[in-house]
Amino acid sequence: MPGEFSLYGVFVPTLLALMVLAYVFKSMLRLGLARLGFYRIVWHPALFNSALYVIVLGLLFLLAQRILS
Repeated sequence: MPGEFSLYGVFVPTLLALMVLAYVFKSMLRLGLARLGFYRIVWHPALFNSALYVIVLGLLFLLAQRILS
């Protein structure tokens, strides 16, 4: 996987792009889970959201690694 890519002449780290994408996916998941009422059974919502972000980021990283290499 390349370390960075050029976005209109500015080199952006691949991890930064994956982090932004993971945040967007995590936000959509959070809204969906909130509508389902899932957060009523979650002990610590902030901790759950942080863990969800790390899981989504890891999955995106593995997916990007398989696609780009």
